[in-house]
Amino acid sequence: MSGNYGHRLEFGTFVTPTNASPETPVALARRSEELGYDLVTFQDHPYQPAFLDTWTLLSWVAGKTERIRLAANVLNVPLRAPAVLARSAASLDLLSDGRLDLALGAGAFWQAIEAMGGRRLTPRESVDALGEAIDVIRALLAADDPTPASYAGEHHRLDGAERGPLPAHHIPIWLGAYRPRMLRLVGTKADGWLPTLGPVEPDALRAGNKIIDEAAREAGRDPAEIRRLLNVSGRFAQNRQGLLHGPAASWVEDLLPLVVEDGIGTLILMTDDDATMTRFAQEVVPALREAVDRRLPAPLPTTARRSVTVRAKRRPGIAYDEVPPSLVDGAVEPGDVGYSQVKSNYMRGGAPGLILRPGTPAEVADALAFARAHRDLPLGIRSGGHGISGRSTNDGGLVIDVGRMNQIEVLDEATRRVRVGPGARWMEVAAALAPYGWALTSGDYGGVGVGGLATAGGVGWLARKHGLTIDHLRAVELVLADGTQVRASDTENPDLFWAVRGAGANFGVVTAFEFEVDEVGPVGWAQFALDASDPELLVRWGAAVEAAPRDLTSALLMGPPRIGQPQVAQVMAMVDSDDPATIVGQLQPVADIAPGYDQQVVITSYASVMANASDGPHHGQGEPISRTGFVEHLTPAFAAAANRLLASGVVYFFHIRSVGGAVTDVDPDAMAWSHRGVNFHVSAFGRHRGRLDALWDDLFAGQLRGTYLSFETDQRPERLADAFPPRTLARLRELKARYDPDQLFRDNFAITPDTASRTTP
Repeated sequence: MSGNYGHRLEFGTFVTPTNASPETPVALARRSEELGYDLVTFQDHPYQPAFLDTWTLLSWVAGKTERIRLAANVLNVPLRAPAVLARSAASLDLLSDGRLDLALGAGAFWQAIEAMGGRRLTPRESVDALGEAIDVIRALLAADDPTPASYAGEHHRLDGAERGPLPAHHIPIWLGAYRPRMLRLVGTKADGWLPTLGPVEPDALRAGNKIIDEAAREAGRDPAEIRRLLNVSGRFAQNRQGLLHGPAASWVEDLLPLVVEDGIGTLILMTDDDATMTRFAQEVVPALREAVDRRLPAPLPTTARRSVTVRAKRRPGIAYDEVPPSLVDGAVEPGDVGYSQVKSNYMRGGAPGLILRPGTPAEVADALAFARAHRDLPLGIRSGGHGISGRSTNDGGLVIDVGRMNQIEVLDEATRRVRVGPGARWMEVAAALAPYGWALTSGDYGGVGVGGLATAGGVGWLARKHGLTIDHLRAVELVLADGTQVRASDTENPDLFWAVRGAGANFGVVTAFEFEVDEVGPVGWAQFALDASDPELLVRWGAAVEAAPRDLTSALLMGPPRIGQPQVAQVMAMVDSDDPATIVGQLQPVADIAPGYDQQVVITSYASVMANASDGPHHGQGEPISRTGFVEHLTPAFAAAANRLLASGVVYFFHIRSVGGAVTDVDPDAMAWSHRGVNFHVSAFGRHRGRLDALWDDLFAGQLRGTYLSFETDQRPERLADAFPPRTLARLRELKARYDPDQLFRDNFAITPDTASRTTP
């Protein structure tokens, strides 16, 4: 293959890792980032005492920079065990948010390598050993594979090693290579070729490319997948004096054929001189980009190229190559590294065809434009990925994940006004508010994302004292189905603001929430394990909660009875007070409803209670099966029905949360969430859809009212009528016709637009 290989044109620097002035290479790396370079590299000679250790330097520079990618140029594999190198590479890639590239060399200075304890290899052995090292590194980086890694090579071995960690991105492996056997190794196994101009002359680049391309084709690879990089050096002068020695214009003339004719996709400037680095970035780079685009039939891409292996796993019906440029680098496809970390949510196993991860409202608009072009595919909107109902993932469709939009900002301390991104999680919000002595009622699990809960309701540990999460919402910024960015509050688009509070999933993607939070100091937090053998337990617990002051909010959960084991109810309660006597006085009636097996009562912060989730990704499997509803009182009839449901074996998790109190103070017509006259929210999780639905509908007929869609997985149309009273639903249908008439948002309990009232918003 001759000519350009179609990679995004990139530029880097090659800095000497001198330890005479250890801050100098760090400063040059930071300067490289300031000047807009894509990559900074450092040579690796572990046997050279005048140099900083390259891996240590890469790690330090990663912490001192924010954007620029990092690589050695190149790592000395004979002195770096590949299995350890794989772990180190994945770790640094995670810590740097996907900024590590891995460039490897077979070794050259064998006397110095032997002096450091390395084993001298013949040229053939060194190439074979490097090929095995690539296999070992790739095997351990393949953390999506749950099986232990084994490898029996002549030079390197793995014997059931655990894989991982999974890096933040696909770490490309480039090889510094000159001789034919190394070039063939590039073609068969590597992601890039990294020679230096000087040892390899311009005319030799075509010969090297030819060997690489032939080896790639023989291995069943597309030669265009392999990026061609080149280290270059020169001097700026007023007049041309030779190759890369002259004014900036002559540099452009010299480098242009290397890119256009010889396929170089990355040019790395070898210099420790700030002035040279600056002039190259400001005068050569932009002019060369323009010259390349003029010479090539079409401009080079501005985004990264995906391999044939990745492209082979694409799902039908998705125009992957038409993803907006603003979203390409963050998009995740089924073949990408990290797909297993984002394909599912907390409760549902998913296999979406494409996950778009916008970081700004404009990028959300771009994502929605792409979704509009794929109207036939399922569309999930994800904030934190928790998703009990499972609607934030799908099979073969699109997911718009706003997890990157996770900022938390105090807007006004005097009014306790805060701005929160939809991708933040509630444990992070609680931690951010704690230093101010504030809190915001927000569910009962810290791993839940703000976006899903704050558009659905928000029943949490402070509900009876402070109301629902949406009761504290003062404004939202969102992107509508047509891509329009709007703000909604009581005075701006008030009808949309009304709808978002309880039915937000049907009207747009919220990109920011503004809340007025509460002053909440230390709280009493209690956990009880109580004997649940008495069928009247629920009645007594419900009565105790209803009679308690609003300071107390409680929840109860039970599982099915087990043969030979006592039936146990777990009761949790929060008291919004730091006075021990008040806490004990309010908890005592709850603790007295049944004999106890265990208890714990502490005075702690709301943030510590919400810090009950891990930072890891979700790996749900299968389909969640849950039903939910509200009830005013826990009557003997309700308790009997609940006990029969538990005894059936169909339910493995039965949960009741107290509502009431401050929740009832809000006018039912004030927002789309209308369930204001109830004291308890009930939910059950089962293993069989048909059996759970039949039992639930039969046992609780006439007892429950309404439903909470965030916990509901029954997709029958009756659930919308349960979720929204007739007058509320009618108004929502009118607004749906105005704001989403084509039903782009239709995969999360879709509201049908009232076409008779369709108007332009």
